[in-house]
Amino acid sequence: MIFGRVALAEAVGARLAHSLRIAGGALRKGTLLGPAEVAALAAAGHADVVVARLERGEQGEDEAASAVATAVAGDGIAVGPAATGRCNLLAASRGLLVLRREEIDRLNGIDEAVTVATLAPFTLVETGALVATVKVIPFGVPDSVVAAWLESAARGARLGVAPLARKEAGLLLTRLPGMPEALLDAAARSIRARLSRLGCEVTQERRTAHEEGAAGAALRELLASGASPILVLGASATLDRADVIPRAIVEAGGVVERLGMPVDPGNLLVLARHGDVPVVGVPGCARSPLPSGFDAVLERLLADLPVTSQDLSAMGVGGLLKEIPGRPQPRRGAPESGAPAGNAAPRRSEKAIAAVVLAAGRSRRMEGRNKLLADVGGAPMIARVVDALLASPVSPVVVVLGHDADAVRAALGERPVRTVVNPRAAEGMSTSLRVGLDAVGEVDGALVCLGDMPWVRPEHVAALRDAFDPLEGRGICVPFHDGKRGNPVLWASAYFAEMRELAGDTGARDLLERHADAVWSVPVADAGVTLDVDTREALDDLTRRFA
Repeated sequence: MIFGRVALAEAVGARLAHSLRIAGGALRKGTLLGPAEVAALAAAGHADVVVARLERGEQGEDEAASAVATAVAGDGIAVGPAATGRCNLLAASRGLLVLRREEIDRLNGIDEAVTVATLAPFTLVETGALVATVKVIPFGVPDSVVAAWLESAARGARLGVAPLARKEAGLLLTRLPGMPEALLDAAARSIRARLSRLGCEVTQERRTAHEEGAAGAALRELLASGASPILVLGASATLDRADVIPRAIVEAGGVVERLGMPVDPGNLLVLARHGDVPVVGVPGCARSPLPSGFDAVLERLLADLPVTSQDLSAMGVGGLLKEIPGRPQPRRGAPESGAPAGNAAPRRSEKAIAAVVLAAGRSRRMEGRNKLLADVGGAPMIARVVDALLASPVSPVVVVLGHDADAVRAALGERPVRTVVNPRAAEGMSTSLRVGLDAVGEVDGALVCLGDMPWVRPEHVAALRDAFDPLEGRGICVPFHDGKRGNPVLWASAYFAEMRELAGDTGARDLLERHADAVWSVPVADAGVTLDVDTREALDDLTRRFA
């Protein structure tokens, strides 16, 4: 190709290399210059221009781009029209983009004049989505370059879209003693929602004890039903091939192909098969709707693409999906290299847990009465809440004041608590939570308490504190009674940053859904963790019962 500056008289039949202004507008780059265009340029004061002119054995940019794009388009790919040396490849159906990275690298190494850029392999795309674009850099390329691309494409360097198949999946959920059914319901909803988004559904579901025999029997039932794939979400994380879920799969006649994958979140996935039926031990992070390694595996299975141990091994690059609060971090006071391993884990008594009591509200539904000052069994309600915390293994106890701050502080008397005032209490509970977290200092976790729950007892707090262990995936501990979620909730310090970003009057409820994989339910024997006081009638009723 001839490229360079020429006199206007020599420009007829060439392509304009750069856009130029003329009277009433502009001539765009790539314009084929004829007598009219040359005259317009002369009238605009141009004596010469930079042009490109094809030589024998060369193709124009659009012709080359269209030819190359058509050659690399495989099943499920539509080719758009070429313009300005670019030709787009579009998904002809919903599915996963399939390509071989090494083949695309080989194409892009043929000649610098022709390039193809694609989405990442196995990206889930919708019908009509742009999946790749071919761009010819200069105004023309040699026929030999185009021929090399066509030859390479013919040898397998093609892109495709594997459509999602409508499948009827089986789901097995296991439970530990005392685990509320509500937790299993929430986990099932999360799995079903994932499948629904992919055009599939769970047609068979089983729930059983987290034991090898019971889980194996349930798996055999699901296999007999014809469900495929089968998804197994255990009540506890799978840490070894000898753990409950892998052993149950083997007991049911399956083969475990891999335990673990280099994707976070999603490390603790189990890949197995029973004949042609895929069986997946689902990692606990799938209780949350956030993306994880499980999604990548599930999407491939539903697109009838092979998923092997080697495929999982290849997911490490790009497998760090995001930093997850509550993930295990080095323990405080971890031993130096060579120290006895037994010194690495702190004893339970060393956990530094603070309490944040939210006591800044206006008691809007109390008809002008401040419920926190109401007499409950001979003491102000807020005092009863604080007394339970002071008798439990938490310190310090921070009470966030706002409305009627002086009166609430007076109701606490000389109790050894730290009080802080939230000047923005009227903006909602989230502002009080932020003020309280800022006041607790350096701790491992914070117990967030409501000031209107006088039936919370020291035993409830102790149970939460004993269960709390972020290093084992128990970074958010929630009390349950009779299938109902209650308060207070114990949060690991890794979540404080997100808690400070909350807005409005919803507290931290949304975070429980966002980080469902770290939520640990703690059964308690009485309803004190589920009883709060929102109305005057409720206050009158509960104070009578307390008396």
